[in-house]
Amino acid sequence: KELLEMEGNQITLASLEKGTDNPAFSFKGEKRHYEDCGGPCSESREERREGKGRFSSYCRKALQPASKAKHFCKAHAKVLRRVVLGLLGVAYLCYFIAACYLNFQRALALVVMTAVVAFFICWDIFKKHCGAKVLLLLCPIGKCFQKSWQWLKWLLWVALLAGLIVWLALDTGRNPEQLISLGGFCFLVLFLFACSKHHSAVSWRAVFWGLGLEFLLGLFILRTTPGTQAFQWLGDQIQYFLGYTTAGSSFVFGNTLIEEVFAFQTLPIIVFFSCVMSILYYLGVMQWLILKISWLLQVSMGTTPTETLSVAGNIFVGQTEAPLLIRPYLTDMTLSEIHAVMTGGFSTIAGSVMGAYISFGIDAASLIAASVMAAPCALAMAKLVYPEVEESKFKGKASICLSSGEEQNILEAASNGAAASVSLVANIAANLIAFLAVLEFINATLCWFGEMVDIKGLTFQVICSYVLMPVAFLMGADWADSPLVAELLGIKIFLNEFVAYQQLATYKKNRLMGLEEWDGNRKQWISERAESITTFALCGFANFSSIGITLGGLASMVPQRKGDLASVVLRALLTGICVSMLNACLAGLLHVPTEVGDCAVFFSTTNFSSTSYTMYTCCKQLFASSVLQNGTLSFTGSWAEQAESVLWLTECCRHYNHTSCAG
Repeated sequence: KELLEMEGNQITLASLEKGTDNPAFSFKGEKRHYEDCGGPCSESREERREGKGRFSSYCRKALQPASKAKHFCKAHAKVLRRVVLGLLGVAYLCYFIAACYLNFQRALALVVMTAVVAFFICWDIFKKHCGAKVLLLLCPIGKCFQKSWQWLKWLLWVALLAGLIVWLALDTGRNPEQLISLGGFCFLVLFLFACSKHHSAVSWRAVFWGLGLEFLLGLFILRTTPGTQAFQWLGDQIQYFLGYTTAGSSFVFGNTLIEEVFAFQTLPIIVFFSCVMSILYYLGVMQWLILKISWLLQVSMGTTPTETLSVAGNIFVGQTEAPLLIRPYLTDMTLSEIHAVMTGGFSTIAGSVMGAYISFGIDAASLIAASVMAAPCALAMAKLVYPEVEESKFKGKASICLSSGEEQNILEAASNGAAASVSLVANIAANLIAFLAVLEFINATLCWFGEMVDIKGLTFQVICSYVLMPVAFLMGADWADSPLVAELLGIKIFLNEFVAYQQLATYKKNRLMGLEEWDGNRKQWISERAESITTFALCGFANFSSIGITLGGLASMVPQRKGDLASVVLRALLTGICVSMLNACLAGLLHVPTEVGDCAVFFSTTNFSSTSYTMYTCCKQLFASSVLQNGTLSFTGSWAEQAESVLWLTECCRHYNHTSCAG
């Protein structure tokens, strides 16, 4: 009987397709087993089964409300999402109104940020619902515009050129030294054109639009009140934000170490900044910002989306992180596009190390401005030096996709960002130790060779100050400051910008402390104008040590294109160096000297216990107005009307040397 039952219940392919159950797991087999087992065994198992059934029934009844709530949420997900967003919006609106009502001046930054976010939200909604209709309405106007574009284009260029010439004539009339920076800017552009790979294939649209955007950004940031205030505020906020690093580093290392030791004072900032950047990437903030900037550059300059996106990413991330944004497309990119990607990496600095430079005392607003202005200039000069002669696979492509990272939550993103910075911190520390040691060895060697022919004090910095001095002067630095600026340029190009910014910070600190400009034959600081020019000139990863970093990073992404990468890297390095110098020329052209103010008012309110740059400047004015003749001291100009001029001169002589002090 059992054999017949088994034959009747055999499993075939047809029965599996129809879904027949396996008899080995059927209830018949269980029933037979219970019957064979006997009374007690059968009863106990039946009781257990009944108990489990009652328990599962209770669980189902208890979970019914949660299950219904879950189904309801799934069915009405869109409505609930809108309700939650609406409630959050109402809550923020109440908070915003309260902040503005209590103190509008204090809430001004909140108003600006809210206005920017609201504008982009409204723009996205408008584009989504009304974009197609508006394009249809504007289509006839666009066709009419295209017909007359040929002569309109030339008319526009002539008008812009005439306006630029008139503005330069009026602006440089007050400060003729700005013309030197303008001449240096033109010289560098012509030099890069002379180094072009294909002179006849240059896309002048990309070149002129890139330089135009750079100039407009510089004009807005350095000359307009809203731009200056906005970037100064942003720089102040970043400095304030980076101050939170102290809470973590002081807990780990102690207050003494972070106040006295460079490694514990500066390098933890990189860890903190990297962590924050990782969180912003996880939230999609950085991708959104990079896409907006790249869209502007792509539409205006006519470049492909891949190279544009990478260069835009370099404003915020480093030379090896930005190409990760376009990693899937690197295999099919042309040599010109790869050259543009490399140039973008060499022309800018990463946000993480920017935090370290700010901690040195370098002006945060200038660093931010230099990174933003470098993006269009790098793309323009890349297309000037290595024009496109191949057919790009990405030409005409509207946009490319950006990944949002593999992290599961915001805590993992923060942890990964902090962990990723460890290698960067170690790399910076190791490079500083190695490069400073090598620099000391080179200086000792050069000094030894110099002493053989009676040349005292021959060092690497001295050689750079002579070789690169004309370049520093062309960027707009005074002739007296040019040797020190050239020295910093040489350190940046042949060693790295980290060491150069450290030295620049020392010069700035000496100036702000009000030290004498000259200590014998050695200059202790450079002028405020030269500081600004140097800050822009050093803002980039374009140095020989970065060649290995760039090649290593890109070769790991596309190992099959190592030969192509190596063939364009030196040209990209040269372009990156010149891009930073072009930014410096523009900073020199647009620099506005800081007014000291009324020195008499300053002297009447200060106690002369310590020196400052304002005191040094005012004392120089006082020294210049003093006249010592036949043992009699007198003053000229407005100082002659001040009753306390002699007392102030005495106090100035306590800190500074001058011929008037002899009387």
